[in-house]
Amino acid sequence: MPSPAHIRSTVATIVDQPDDLRELRVFHKALADVNRLRIVRRLAEGPATVGELIDTVGLSQPLVSWHVSRLKAAGVVETHRTGREVFCALRPNVFDEVAERQRILLGTPSVHDGKPGEAN
Repeated sequence: MPSPAHIRSTVATIVDQPDDLRELRVFHKALADVNRLRIVRRLAEGPATVGELIDTVGLSQPLVSWHVSRLKAAGVVETHRTGREVFCALRPNVFDEVAERQRILLGTPSVHDGKPGEAN
């Protein structure tokens, strides 16, 4: 017999999820892995080849490529191929864009709105 937690999890995946919130989920899931965070931290220094990312994170080429593909699917990373090399870079302003979109979707105040109860 399935556990109550398993049943809740199954029901939660069946329930219709709004596309805008699904976008946020994909973004946050992409960053919920320490190896992908290490890749992002390296790319914050500037573009890198997959080979350079392999040296940074110490994983195999297939694993690094898979992690890069997850970051690319979430809109965090852009890639382009030159010959046999794949170059990766953070999308410009991606974190600012996501923070603003998240603020709007979740209805949270912006930094400029001040704290609740604080005069602007």
